[in-house]
Amino acid sequence: QVHLVESGGGLVQTGGSLRLSCAASGRTFSSGTMGWFRRAPGKEREFVASIRQSGGTTYYADSVKGRFTISRDNARNTVYLQMNTLKPEDAAVYYCAAGLQDGTSPSLSTSWGQGTQVTVSS
Repeated sequence: QVHLVESGGGLVQTGGSLRLSCAASGRTFSSGTMGWFRRAPGKEREFVASIRQSGGTTYYADSVKGRFTISRDNARNTVYLQMNTLKPEDAAVYYCAAGLQDGTSPSLSTSWGQGTQVTVSS
């Protein structure tokens, strides 16, 4: 339904910054609320941040609040995650999601990207 491709991951030192991008194609008009999740080795997938269609409402996990900023450019069908002051605990594969429900929750209708690796060295 919605094809998502993440980019921008990489290796960064503790305290550094990265900006992830998620480009949507296909039925982008139905993307709705979009966001980012991450999965670290040996851990379950966890919510990171999300943004509603209008861009006027955002949600953040407590662990990233104040450091990460989610935004979207609907004209370019792209969602961004600006990550500042990165910590080793932020290292994970980051997945873009489209069609979240209740702001932060994936469902069977949610579309997922392939993921992009973020590595934070300490």
